[in-house]
Amino acid sequence: MQRRRNPNRTDRVNAEFTKDIYDIITRKLKNPLITEMFSIVKMDTSKDLSSAKVYISVYSGSPERRATTFSAIVSEAKRIRYELAKVSATRTVPELRFVLDDSMEYGDKMDKLFKAIEKGENND
Repeated sequence: MQRRRNPNRTDRVNAEFTKDIYDIITRKLKNPLITEMFSIVKMDTSKDLSSAKVYISVYSGSPERRATTFSAIVSEAKRIRYELAKVSATRTVPELRFVLDDSMEYGDKMDKLFKAIEKGENND
């Protein structure tokens, strides 16, 4: 007899891992290079929980500090996975791959462009 998979399982696991990873980075890691504010935008975990992409957005006015913070998080991936295994209810904890998400910056850039176009049209 074949087991039915719960289609919402991956969504629940992603939500739980997202919360736990954020807590681990902000509370348990004492890396002095993580200086900027960040958020975990989304997480894509494979169905077999072997791997996961963690999309992170780093908020900073300085591109150098943004890159430093993101690099520090990436360098702590193994430790984050280890800490995640301690608090996770799942048997398997995925290998974490962090991806810099710049959709917030892109959205901000587009807003500025639209406002500039709007101002240009209103001046005619």
